[in-house]
Amino acid sequence: MEAIKKPKKKSQFLEFCRRFSKNKAALIGMVLFVLILLFSMGAGLFVNYEADAITHSDQRLAAPSTQHIFGTDGYGRDIFARVLYGTRVSLQMALTATVCALAIAIVIGAVAAYYGGILDSIIMRVLDMFMGIPLILLAIAVSASLGPGKNNLILAIIVAQIPQFTRVTRSAILNAVEQEYVEAARAYGSSDLSIITAQILPNTMGLVIIQATMAVSQMILSIAALSYLGLGIQPPAPELGSMLSEGREYMRYSQYIMLFPGLMIALTALSLNLIGDGLRDALDPRLKN
Repeated sequence: MEAIKKPKKKSQFLEFCRRFSKNKAALIGMVLFVLILLFSMGAGLFVNYEADAITHSDQRLAAPSTQHIFGTDGYGRDIFARVLYGTRVSLQMALTATVCALAIAIVIGAVAAYYGGILDSIIMRVLDMFMGIPLILLAIAVSASLGPGKNNLILAIIVAQIPQFTRVTRSAILNAVEQEYVEAARAYGSSDLSIITAQILPNTMGLVIIQATMAVSQMILSIAALSYLGLGIQPPAPELGSMLSEGREYMRYSQYIMLFPGLMIALTALSLNLIGDGLRDALDPRLKN
């Protein structure tokens, strides 16, 4: 007699992919972000920055053409080349700041949620003080006190994002701490560090990943805003916010100088927000059958 075959359990990853692929807006965002990533990270394959992004006084304020598809700025520099390299810089800074802020927030949030009590109260009250300040104002304050520059700008964004990340991770971990598998691990004699790293964090990373994806787009906007105000990367280094700032002088008669960097900022932020929405819908346990 043939043994009854048990139905194969669906892979969680495949189920996640199925749910994500049903979200057309998320797929559009994914395709858009991959294209932006390919063009910016592989910018050297499409343009010669050393030749195109240096000053050419005889090509100042050239309108978009086949030679310069985004035109040139007030110094004769090719805007297309600067947009590609500026997008790379913004993405690298945003991703670096997100990873660092998330790592710090996970540690703080895990300690606060797992141990609770007076330690949790102290941590959350301190964070509430920072949360009372709008993110961009906090970033401006930190960046202004440290001075302009790439590293100082990244540090300012990290400091501004830690409170928000910490609250999200703490909330997710608080729900996990009360689950039966955590109680079972404690009864088994597992250490606190083992329970947090092996039991709690893997089961709470879905919400954290969604928050991180959304935060990258917010960080790109913050980086551009701070650079626009002169608190970030300084010219002539390519960065989308500083390019917008440089283009203000020519806004009345050469709008394309600001149009293309601004459009790249908007498209990058939009693609990441669409991906974040798709991740939220795919990972939300309330949507599972």
